This record gives sequence, structure tokens and C-alpha cells, in this order.
Amino acid sequence: MKKIYTGLILFILSFHSTFSQTDYFFPGDSFDPQIPSPEEFLGYPIGEWHTRYDLIVKYFEKLDAVSDQASLKTIGYTHEHRPKIILTIASSKNMANLEEIRLKQLQLADPSQQKPDVSTMPVIIHLGYGVHGNEPSSAEAAMLSAYWLLASQSDLAKRVREGAVVHFDPTVNPDGRDRHSLWADSNKGFPPVADPLDREHNEAWPGGRTNHYWFDLNRDWLPLAHPESQAKIEWYHQWYPNVTTDFHEMGTNSTYFFEPTKPYGSENPVVPRKNYDDINPRFAKYFSKYMDEIQSLYWTKEVFDNSYPGYGSTYPDIHGGLGLVFETASSRGHVQDSQRGEITFAFTIRNHVVNSLATMEASMDNREYMHDFLREFFESAVSEGSKDPAKGYVFGDEFDESRSKLFVKFLKDHQIKVYENSSDIQAGGVSFKKGKSWIVPTNQAQYRMVRTMFEYEKEFADSVFYDASAWTMAGAFGMPFAASGSAKLGDEVTETTLPSFEFPTEKAYAYLIDWSDYYAPKMLFEMQKAGIHVEVVNRPFTASTQDGETEFGAGTLMVPLGFQKMSNQEVQDKLKEIASKTHQKVFAVQTGVNVSGIDLGSNLVGEVKQPKILMVVGPGVNSYEAGEIWHLMDMQIGMPITKINSDMLGRVNLFDYSTLILPTGNYSSQSESFTNHLKDWVNRGGTVISMKSNILWLNRIGITKESELEFEEAPEPSELPFEVRRDYEGAKEVGGSIYMAKLDLTHPIAYGYHRETMPVYRNSSLFMAPSKNKYLTPIRYTENPHLGGYINDQNLEKLKQSASVIISPSGRGRVINFFDSPNFRGAWFGTNKLFFNAIFFGNMMD
Repeated sequence: MKKIYTGLILFILSFHSTFSQTDYFFPGDSFDPQIPSPEEFLGYPIGEWHTRYDLIVKYFEKLDAVSDQASLKTIGYTHEHRPKIILTIASSKNMANLEEIRLKQLQLADPSQQKPDVSTMPVIIHLGYGVHGNEPSSAEAAMLSAYWLLASQSDLAKRVREGAVVHFDPTVNPDGRDRHSLWADSNKGFPPVADPLDREHNEAWPGGRTNHYWFDLNRDWLPLAHPESQAKIEWYHQWYPNVTTDFHEMGTNSTYFFEPTKPYGSENPVVPRKNYDDINPRFAKYFSKYMDEIQSLYWTKEVFDNSYPGYGSTYPDIHGGLGLVFETASSRGHVQDSQRGEITFAFTIRNHVVNSLATMEASMDNREYMHDFLREFFESAVSEGSKDPAKGYVFGDEFDESRSKLFVKFLKDHQIKVYENSSDIQAGGVSFKKGKSWIVPTNQAQYRMVRTMFEYEKEFADSVFYDASAWTMAGAFGMPFAASGSAKLGDEVTETTLPSFEFPTEKAYAYLIDWSDYYAPKMLFEMQKAGIHVEVVNRPFTASTQDGETEFGAGTLMVPLGFQKMSNQEVQDKLKEIASKTHQKVFAVQTGVNVSGIDLGSNLVGEVKQPKILMVVGPGVNSYEAGEIWHLMDMQIGMPITKINSDMLGRVNLFDYSTLILPTGNYSSQSESFTNHLKDWVNRGGTVISMKSNILWLNRIGITKESELEFEEAPEPSELPFEVRRDYEGAKEVGGSIYMAKLDLTHPIAYGYHRETMPVYRNSSLFMAPSKNKYLTPIRYTENPHLGGYINDQNLEKLKQSASVIISPSGRGRVINFFDSPNFRGAWFGTNKLFFNAIFFGNMMD
């Protein structure tokens, strides 16, 4: 095959509009004049501006319009209603048979069907770009690569069009991209400023990396918390691409990275070794060849993590394809100084363009090989699953139907087969009831994803992780589950719906709503918003309801009809509407006298006041954590919260709010006048919800008096080789792992929970001693808490003695301190209720 790149000898090349786009990006190539180049369509050379997402979409619409070899599809919309698009390019013949090709690919990935003849099947290539909005070179590369494939007259382009179906996703994160593009373009100088200190190269908080809710979408292929990922995964399972790319940027002083990643140290435990030992090196030869031709520096086999299944470069590895991560040095703007000279935006784009083309060539040369591997992957998954001593995993929370069904839906979104449990069974020391539990068999094509969802991993070849080292989603959902050696399957679940209930029709003295269900907090807020007076029963009791004698736990909501500002009929109508909307069962009682326990007029029953929440965001605040809280309140409760920048706290009157949320951050720059105001507000009854290390600041300003755990550290070596410093120090961090915690079920933080233990997620190395007040450490760790993920022995011993949650009284107010992550990545449904309880019942917790 003739070389596409010849004669380029400069590693760093200052790019100006006088340079020909094709000479720079595609030297020696010729193009179909009927296909407009990005430069012709946009009116400026690629690399001169950061292209807005709507213009990227319009360019792809133009390619769709001018060629029968291109087809554009909208697969979903972002939070900010930008379309998520896929541009498909293939020969006219393959485009005419696209659905047949897709169905054959699905047949190939299904071991229960006969294997099709792969000798004539086109390879399916998915080129994904721009999951991080402020890593913008990849989306520009997407336009150039799509143009090349559609218009180039080179032998390679013709061969790819004939032998492949190539799907382009130009921007996985459109909302973040536009946030960054606006910043870079509006701060661009004429000429551009290369100084790294220039405003153009330093975005305002929260930056463009994340999506609307400040989530990193490169972590969301597994949790599926956002519409961008939900649409992407649904599309992915319609195609099962053989090769998927994931283009990124890294530090300006770096060069270029492509896989393989670090051998053994950063690999996913369920991915076959063939992926790492054979396929990755096979493709890497192409990347090095293309980079050598343009004399661009690069590196491999270091640092980058390939273990977490929620990456765009790892999820395909668990689905019979090859996921590939690429990282280029970033100009973080239009041009920036580096240790090797000026890095231009065009230079970073070109690196990704050449590796897009290298990926297409490698995929074509290994077309049949990758098809055979796809089939082999799923056949071996079924074979391994059939030999697993666990014939299935049984799960379900009998007290929380909504959360259970959310987990069922989540599994099915990942194409995992789920069945009804047809009988009451005991497994792993846990009782699972018919009709309230489900079974996931291990003997299925998605066996490796089943392991991902249910297995806890504790043993690792490496001790330093770029990201989370634990991801067991059954734990994240707080699902009671167990492996079963003889699970009897009921009917397969084909669709999932949240529960619905008949509203009681008889005349009522009061209505009761059990707090156990995941969406009970949403119903509480909807009732408060509708003007319904709601009280909470703070002790367990048994009442006579339309279902007979019914047990209720502490935290049960009561709507007394005698204390409403509206008529009984209006209350009933509103409750019926809200209950249907939030999937909650409402119980009617005819009397305030209960069968057992306290009565409904007890002094241990009181009003639940509608919270008014202020959350600090902005410079110095962890945007991921703030985004998790914002997303939780919007998506799961529908409760608006006021977000205020940290530098505006001095202007706020806290007495306008009931609750202040402090995501992890640096608050030490706050003025003395604000800290005095904060102390006064707390002492008069305010509630602070504080995350992790904020407790140290609250201690310093005199609101709390908690102590870090005193622990006799193991002696450090007197000397170590310089080269091990990263691994040695990194192993001390708790980068993201799962532990078993013990709840005080009588404390309001645990309202709605029925089991004394629950999995919690920790990604902090702060260890706080339990409260000196013996009643106010409602969540601690069990004696042997480690469930999954990496932690060194010394930190594990610290953890066993430390607190997960502490309540710190201050005057008539209190601080609720979370040292774990109850809302992590929008996926920890099992611990969200702890945070809801802090919101609604915080004033009862001390």
C-alpha cells in the first residue's frame, strides 16, 4: 500500500491559514471535489478556531446530503438538548444493505445462532471522539477523518469504504465541548497568545471537561447516569463494533500515547488475555508506523488505566471488540508553549487524524481476525459461565421495589438476561422471596458483564489506580444478593416498569407512606410543594390499614387530614396524583390509635419542614461531587437547590435557608465575617451537610470539634529508589473502593433502611475518629469491612476504627459529616437515601 504521509519532517509546526489543509493533514492525497472539506464548509481552516458543536452537526448533515455513502442518525439528546449523532460511512452497496449487515453482526455476537460466513462481512469500526469537552482536538479530527474517508481517492480510503462500515461519533460530550469552545474562542488573541498563563489556557470553574451536571462521561459507560451514555450504549448494542476508539488530550508537555496500556497493572479482570497480549500489539504497529511517518513522538505501556469497565476504551473490551485510548499533548487553546516549543491546535488535531486513519487500516487488515475474535469472545463467555460454580446470582430488596426494579432495568440496559425468581429461596445466608427477587444466570453470553456487576475484586497486580478500583454495581445499588448453585429460573424479564398501586378509596383519618422505597423522598417533596402538611413518625409502629395490620418503620410519613389548609377531597386528589407520579403506595388509617407502638399523635411524631437548600459551588470546590449532588436533587427528587459560587458566600444571608451543603473543597479563604455568620446560623438551628475533608476546616473555625483518628503508623523505610516513588506513595491512597458499614437503624440518618449493614463507597484517605458522643456516630465500618477494590493493610486497619458518618451538634444546629461518597457518579442508589435523610430529617439528627 502506498504511504499516505510523506515528507513531513517537523515535529512541531506553527499552523497558519496560509497552509493548505490537505497538505498538512493529508499530504499527497487527492479528493473528490463534490465533497466539501471542513475548511470549505466552515469558512476557516481546521485548527484556527474551536468549532461549535452545532456547526460540526451541520457539516455532518452536509456530508449526508451530498453522498449516498454517508448517513446521519440522531441517537439521543444531551441534558442541554443538543443532538447526539452518528455519521455512518460505507460504500453505496453496503449502505443499501446496512440493516442486513447490522443483523449479521448481531448474529455473529450471539453464540446461540449459527456463525455467519465472516469472509464477506465488512468490519464494523466505531470512531468515538471528544468525551471530555476541553480536549477539543478530537472533534476537529472527526470532521477531517470523515471527510477523508468519504472524499479521498487513495487506495486505502477506497478499500475502507468497500470493506468496512465506519461510524463516527464526533463528540461524546456536546455540552462540555461548547462550554470549552466558547471559552477558547472568546479569549483568543490576534495573534494567539502561547503563554500558558494566558486566560485562554485557563478555563473558569468547572471547565469544559464534564457534561451539564459536571460528570465525567468517560466514567459513565457503566453507570449510565446520563442521556448521552444511555443513548450511546443502546446504539452500541445494536452494532457490537469490532473496534472502538476513544480520543483524548493530556498535558501540554506530554507527547502522544496509544495502547497497549501498562501490562497486567491496569487490566480488567474479565477481559481475555488475547485482547492484551495479541490484539493490542497487533494494532499498535500501525499507530507507531503512522506516527513515525510524521515524526511525532509517542509512548506506550505506561500509566493509563484499562481496568474500570465504564471507560469508552474498556467497555468494548468486555463486549468482544477492541477498545483503544489515544492521548495527545494539548494546546488547551489555539497555541501554547511547551518544553519542545509551541504546540498548536492544528498539531494536536493532526496526531488524532493520523491515528484515526491508522485504526481504519489496522481494522481492515485484521477484518476476519476481529470477526472471529468477536464470536470467540462470546462463545468462551458462555463456556466459562456454564462452568461457574455459581449457576446464577439472586438479588432483590423486598422493602424497596423501585430500587430493585431500577437495578433490573439497569442490567437489561447492558443486555444481561434477568429472570423472575419463581420460589422463596435461601442463598448466602439471605432470604429471597418469590415476586420480590430476580435471578441472573451465569450461563449466558454476557457472563463477563454479569461478573462485572456482582463480583467483588480484592487482588490486584498493581497498587496504584488512575481511577476507581471497585465497581460492583450490585453493591452500588445496595442490592441484597448472593451466588446460588441451584437457582430455578422463572420467566425472563422482557420489560421493566416501576410499581403502581391502587389508591385507598375509604374515608381516612390520616394517610401513611412507608419511607423504605427509593422514591419516597420524591413523594415527600411533591406533597410539600403541593401545600400538604406532612409529619414523620420517629418510631416503628403497627397500624390497621386497608391491607390489615401493617408494620411501619421509623421515618414513615403521615398526612393528618385534620391539619390541612385544603379540604379532605383536595388532599385526597393531590395525594392520588402524586402517588401515581412517584410510584408510591399510600395507606389509609381510620384512627390515630395504632395496633402497637406509638400512636399518631405522639410527641415522637412531628412536622417535616420543607427544606430550602443552598449548595456551594465554584472555585476551590470539587465539581464532580457538587455535580453529583445537583444531579441527585434534580433527577431523583425534582427539588431545585440554590447553587452559589464560593466567592459570593460573603453576600448571602444564611437565615433564608434551612440547609447548607458543602461539597469537598478549600474554604480557607472565606472571610472572618462569613465564618462568624455561619457559626451564628448553625448555633441558631441551621444544618450543614459536609463532605469529607471539610470537617478539618469546620474544626478550625470552631463549629465542630471532631478528631482525626490517632493511629500508630508503621515505620517508613529510611531510603528507597527514586524510581519507585510514585508507586510507593500512590499505594497509600484510597482511590475508590467498597466497604461494609454498620448502621444504627434507630437514627434518622438510617430511616428507610431495614438491614444493619450496607456497602459504601470510599475515595478518601481521611480517617476520622468516632464522635465522643456515643449516640452520634450512626454509621461505622464492620470488623472486616473490605468488600472490593484496593486498600493497603495499614489504611484498612485505620478504616476499621474510623467513622463513616458523624453528627456534630453546634448550639441548636448541627453538622452532618459524610466521609464516604453516598452519591458517587450518580450510581450509588443504595446510599442515596442517607443523603435524602440528611436533607429532610437533618434537624432531628442530634
